[in-house]
Amino acid sequence: MTEEYAAARFEDACALLPARLRTAALLLERSRKAEAEELRLRIGRPLSVTLPAAELPLPQTRVIRGDLEQVLDRATEYSRYVAAETLCHGYVTAQGGFRIGVCGTALPQGGRNEGIRDVSSLAIRIPRVREGAARPILPELLEDGRPLSTLVLSPPGGGKTTLLRDLVRLLSQGTELAQPRRVALVDERGELAAVHRGRPQLEVGCHTDVLDGCPKALAVPMLLRAMTPQVIALDEVALPGDVEAVCAAANCGVTLLATVHAASLQDLQGRPVGRALLACGVFRRAVVIEGLGADRRSRVEPLP
Repeated sequence: MTEEYAAARFEDACALLPARLRTAALLLERSRKAEAEELRLRIGRPLSVTLPAAELPLPQTRVIRGDLEQVLDRATEYSRYVAAETLCHGYVTAQGGFRIGVCGTALPQGGRNEGIRDVSSLAIRIPRVREGAARPILPELLEDGRPLSTLVLSPPGGGKTTLLRDLVRLLSQGTELAQPRRVALVDERGELAAVHRGRPQLEVGCHTDVLDGCPKALAVPMLLRAMTPQVIALDEVALPGDVEAVCAAANCGVTLLATVHAASLQDLQGRPVGRALLACGVFRRAVVIEGLGADRRSRVEPLP
């Protein structure tokens, strides 16, 4: 991923901002644009840019309610009813693959959130496709040309989603090491493929089927019944129901790729969900991502 491409993705995200905020954000030097991970808007506070080390507030950019409304209008192409379902889950996906987290006053009813009113803050995530990110570790994730079930570990913001996306792309399109595979991608939060009006905005491979916005515990059995996948990929396994779905899929002979929040295998073993994932005996490899920004490194560890 070049600095030019990374900075251009930041500038594309800025197109969602009102003019006065966009002008301020575009004044950042290119190196800062290239490493930016999010744009954060909070009513009464300056627009800030999330960098690997910290948030950078921009001067003379106090955010008002109208700014948030403009961003949501642009993200939904002035048709918020189209995004009503994902807004109930606290986000909306804009064209270009930009996922916007939404905070405000929730409207819970009958065990479900029906929407968000009085929006108070937004987080515009800036996804970047790093083609080739998973290629150095791919040989260690194969056995006789077949992918092994793999867990990808890092703390929040550590690059799990980016690595998983590229791994899905490589397995889907095939490489000199492995034939193309049918991959079913569970994109519950719209971050892996960033589907917008039925079309993935981020490259996930030519043999990949994406089930967007569906909880993992529901999505996995649906895909097994309907799509005959050879590989199922899931982002951020965090709930006991997710673990149950993973274990059930493994019994069907499917390779599983999943990410989970953990700084190390030891950290993972110290968490109930992590212990359950390891105890089910599904996964054969763990990819541990360490470091931040340009210093990120991935290493593969075998699992018993």
